[in-house]
Amino acid sequence: MAFKATVLTLYPQMFPGPLGVSLAGRGLDEGLWSLDAVQVRDFATDKHKSVDDTPAGGGAGMVLRADVLAAAIDSVADGRPMLAMTPRGPLLTQSRVRELAAGEGAIVLCGRFEGFDERIFQARPIEPVSVGDYVLSGGEVGAMALLDACVRLLPGIMGAASSGEEESFEQGLLEYPHYTRPVTWEGRTIPEALRSGDHARIAAWRLERSLADTRLWRPDLIERHGGASQAPPSGARRRNTKAD
Repeated sequence: MAFKATVLTLYPQMFPGPLGVSLAGRGLDEGLWSLDAVQVRDFATDKHKSVDDTPAGGGAGMVLRADVLAAAIDSVADGRPMLAMTPRGPLLTQSRVRELAAGEGAIVLCGRFEGFDERIFQARPIEPVSVGDYVLSGGEVGAMALLDACVRLLPGIMGAASSGEEESFEQGLLEYPHYTRPVTWEGRTIPEALRSGDHARIAAWRLERSLADTRLWRPDLIERHGGASQAPPSGARRRNTKAD
């Protein structure tokens, strides 16, 4: 069964957007997955098609109404996981992406304005998800990121089934650096280990660099996965040598 994605949004015209090109777009054309963008405003019941209202207790901005959201959600609910893009949710991880990609698809609710009436999370089995510690104008860009991460893992999307196995976050580390021809460029040479033809040496070099780069750029990943190695001191910078 093809992976089925349904996006609930006030701006369905934003889809498929980037999901309609490259690997995801080709998979969409080939029927390896499907995408349906649903207009939440269609489920408003007043003559003005209102989807939001002022926040209880006062304050700036507007809040998406629980009753309208629930009607939209109920129209597409079919057992697939339901996720809401919100900076108040836990960060999306590669392990969660793999779980979603292994299933039948996902229903993604895009936030706008000041966010959702909190009661929607109490009344429906919706998982809040964030794509980073920053605020976007709406959840649509985050939904695209989530779906792109899922779709690229679907069978037939990537050219080689092993393409994603050593990527960043798959083993809890950042991916090792990559090089290609020419061997020497602007005085910088591809590391000798990668030119040795010794597979064991290449694997050891890649693991060493994955560990080093993770300690340098994302020490939180080392701590999260129980690594005992000390992260570099604050202010440390990536080496800029001709051949590292």
